[in-house]
Amino acid sequence: MSTIGDSEGRASGGPPPERRSSLPPPAAAAREGNAPAAPGGHQPPLVIASEALLAGRTEVQISHRGELYRLTLTRAGKLILHK
Repeated sequence: MSTIGDSEGRASGGPPPERRSSLPPPAAAAREGNAPAAPGGHQPPLVIASEALLAGRTEVQISHRGELYRLTLTRAGKLILHK
């Protein structure tokens, strides 16, 4: 019995593989530490997609200087940072 695949060669019937969005070039360079220094010697801000940070969850905890913060995703799609 043969299996029919989709246009990407996957066997049909299962869920599609997780798709990861790519970061724009400046953010990718900053993430890898290769971003050129901005005037004054400062690097541009690091851009992290909220989807990558949350990884399918509605809340993550962030440790900062010994304090725990909660980043939550609301039902309306907004992000809230709680101390």
